[in-house]
Amino acid sequence: MPLHFAFLVLKEHPYGREMLRILLEQGYPPGLIIEEVSPVADEERAKFLTRIAGQPVPPTTMDLVAGQDIPRLEVNKHNALACQEMLRDFKPELVVLGGTGIIRPHILAVPPRGTVNAHPGLLPWLRGSSSVGWAIYKDMEIGSTVHFVEAGIDTGPIILRRKLPVRRGAAYEYLVRQTITLSGELMAETLEMFEAGEVQGTRQDASVGETLRVIPPELLAEGKSRLAEGRYSHFVDKATS
Repeated sequence: MPLHFAFLVLKEHPYGREMLRILLEQGYPPGLIIEEVSPVADEERAKFLTRIAGQPVPPTTMDLVAGQDIPRLEVNKHNALACQEMLRDFKPELVVLGGTGIIRPHILAVPPRGTVNAHPGLLPWLRGSSSVGWAIYKDMEIGSTVHFVEAGIDTGPIILRRKLPVRRGAAYEYLVRQTITLSGELMAETLEMFEAGEVQGTRQDASVGETLRVIPPELLAEGKSRLAEGRYSHFVDKATS
């Protein structure tokens, strides 16, 4: 029996659009899409489009679901009671996040099998925002992590985690775009695990890592210079002497 899940996403967020594209290609259509239409959604969409400037932009949600019987509902906030009521009416066994704000406990309590998120960074080391930018600036590895969602920011048990190979000459915008795709691929693998009943989360060590806000422009510029000048320590094709 197909997995009965709802997909929560900020309106036309490129991160969520890429995840939805991959889930549909892999045979995991959501039974319901709930989009948040808000100033926050507009801000986050613009932020991600800037981060992937010059890279392929995922198809719109409308194009992705064209011809498919997938209801799309809109709310002004995912944490609103209206969203909770929509989920209760739909009765999902699982909720998948495709780029949202922090989801509150009353929403997380609805799906009996939990809520899962794909974080575009390697947990537990980098939680919060701008994980690719911070990883480059701090000279850390890049990747994505799928985890159960709890009340904290990116603190829930880890389901899957994978590093992104970084080749010499790769630009920041390219790496952000690749990480978006990796996150969608890991989410598809996670849903396959849910269907097979093989999902086990590994509790994070709260004492490890840090939670970060949006990286300041000057620090991001330093990270980009690190990439361009070959000073990044985690290239898969390291120069040999």
